[in-house]
Amino acid sequence: MFPDRPVFLTRVDGHAAVVNQKALDAAGVKAGYKLTGGDVEVKNGQLTGLLIDNAVDLVSAKIPAPTEEQFKKALQAAEKNCFAVGLTTIDDCGLDYQQALAIYALQQKKELKMRLYIMLSDTRANIDYLHSDRLTKTDRINIRGLKVYADGALGSRGACLLEPYHDKPNWSGFLLSSLNHFDSVAQVLRKRDLQMCTHAIGDSGNRAILNIYAKYLKGKNDLRWRIEHAQVVNQNDFNLFGANSIIPSVQPTHATSDMYWAADRLGAERVKGAYAYKQLLQQNGWLPLGTDFPVEDISTFKTFYAAVVRKDAKGWPEAGYQMENALTREEALRGMTIWAAKSNFEEKEKGSLEKGKYADFVILDKDLLKIADTEILNTTVLKTFLNGERVYEKK
Repeated sequence: MFPDRPVFLTRVDGHAAVVNQKALDAAGVKAGYKLTGGDVEVKNGQLTGLLIDNAVDLVSAKIPAPTEEQFKKALQAAEKNCFAVGLTTIDDCGLDYQQALAIYALQQKKELKMRLYIMLSDTRANIDYLHSDRLTKTDRINIRGLKVYADGALGSRGACLLEPYHDKPNWSGFLLSSLNHFDSVAQVLRKRDLQMCTHAIGDSGNRAILNIYAKYLKGKNDLRWRIEHAQVVNQNDFNLFGANSIIPSVQPTHATSDMYWAADRLGAERVKGAYAYKQLLQQNGWLPLGTDFPVEDISTFKTFYAAVVRKDAKGWPEAGYQMENALTREEALRGMTIWAAKSNFEEKEKGSLEKGKYADFVILDKDLLKIADTEILNTTVLKTFLNGERVYEKK
């Protein structure tokens, strides 16, 4: 398809891509290309076009950046979609500081209303920005943390595991950077009391980051360093979250998206430490929940349903998926509101309906705490309010 021009198709989570020969030629990628934290797949000495994790950047770096107008229109379209599902604050993970400041400028011109908590991506320029005195905090934007990537995704077998994949012997995935890099970033952020938020999927990736965090946090604290996803955790490592006040930031629909094949990757025993939301909640007594769109669906109700019911939309599996780690309805609601705000250091200004806080709220057609499980996914947002302003109304 399209042999005369480059073709670049990414996996939904961004951790893998399929490209054609034209794209590989444009990026100068040849068979035998080696890099840290990525894989250029070769079969019978020939490039297959499959790129894993950091190898994706070899081609994506050649794609032109959007214009200012395209950037604005994309954000405004995304904002409209978010308000329609009742989202009033978005954690945007992995931006360059120039993009963050461009969003700030749009907000200042009243061309963007959405509140954003922004984590900058793990680059020297962004670390320098965070290390300067130019941090930006208003009622609409909060630039405070750094998004780091420990490993890749479980589906593409880029997640770093302590033991080989159950369905791919002699392969354990990989870290995306050296341990020295993660350590140096943690050291810099700790000196400034800034937030470190690290994507970690595999049990080895999680262990590596938990140990580095523990080195600098040294026990109980209120720095709220986060591990994003905390997807597969060895049973010997769960205690490190609570011992060092490390916050697992999870997205419940990962469990219901991956449950069909997770045991294939991990095996029957190791999978018990995956998507273990109740066990993670018990570590600190609170657990922020998110949608992880666009990797997962933007629907807040699918997040709630996956956390509580742990089934797919057709009601499978009948008894629910690893129900020992399901959350109660109140826990799920708190995770999507006040605990999510707390993970951003914003619990005193949003996340609950209290005097003195922003009037950010939604009106639903059903009571999520009372309706039958089968009705949760049929819930509708009737109105969304941001700072008391109606920003969405169902027609």
